[in-house]
This record gives sequence, structure tokens and C-alpha cells, in this order.
Amino acid sequence: MVANVMLEDEAAMAGIAGIDWRQLGIVYGAPYFLAALCLYAAALSLGNKKRSARVWYFMGVVAGFPCVFLVDFEPGWWQDPSAGEGAVAGAAAGAVLLGIAVWELCRKPKPLPQQPLQPTENAQVVYVQAPAQEPAKADKKKVRKPIPAAIARQRAHFAAEGRRMMARQRRH
Repeated sequence: MVANVMLEDEAAMAGIAGIDWRQLGIVYGAPYFLAALCLYAAALSLGNKKRSARVWYFMGVVAGFPCVFLVDFEPGWWQDPSAGEGAVAGAAAGAVLLGIAVWELCRKPKPLPQQPLQPTENAQVVYVQAPAQEPAKADKKKVRKPIPAAIARQRAHFAAEGRRMMARQRRH
């Protein structure tokens, strides 16, 4: 939306007063809001290791596709791209790279083939005996570090609250 206002000559000449903000929000705002929601859902799904991240990402990219129509791509645009053409092309390249990353992160890892260990001719096996524990250390009890007073109060509060809740549940 901002790119359209800044990059097109007609919109730049008319200024802010000549913009129909309601129409602009409906035309450009809804698809990008939907795209943002879909990409957010893809990120959440990817964080939870769910395979639905691929679908959410694809839907987000499709919802954000109308930005391509904001810029007029003339023949040979890649030789001397304008700011808008470069921005849209860069966003498309970023979307492709992120799509590849989402695809790879959703893939289940392939199990590695286990190869049996084959002894070599010069291999030597060395056995080492573990050190024996001293009897004094085995009988010694672990000493706990003192708990800060604030944490002790919080634990006591939670324990009392739990006892009250259990008592209420038993009465009903």
C-alpha cells in the first residue's frame, strides 16, 4: 500500500488528500492482513514441529501475492529495475528462500544407515577398571543449599492454597 502511494506518479502528485483510505484499506489491507496471519500461523506450526507449517506458509505467500500487481514490470526490467520492481523481486526471492527453509525444517530426518563395525588388523582392546568408591563418601548424605526466604514463602503459600483447594473439593 505504501509502495503504491510512493512509487506511482499519480498518487504522489495527488498527495494524501486524494487518497480514498477506506477503499485502499479494503483493497490492499485485507490480503496483507490475511498473509500476516497465515505466516504467523506457519511460524507457530514450525515452532511446534508440525507439518502444517508448509500449508500455512503457502497460504500466506498466496495471500500476499497482490503486491506483484502494485508495480508495472516492463520488458527487460531486470537489466535496470526501478525501486518498486527491485523491492517486489527481492520479496519474491526472500519468499522462495523462506519457503525452502520451511520445507526443510518440516522434513522428518532420514535415519542414517547403521554400518557394522569391522575390526581393523591393528585394533587393540584395552580394559580399564573403574575406580572404587571410598566407603566414607558412599555413606555421606547430600547437603541441600539453603533456599532464599522469598522462594520458601512462595512454596508455602502454594502448598497451603493446594490444601485449601483439596479440602473444598472433598466438601462438595
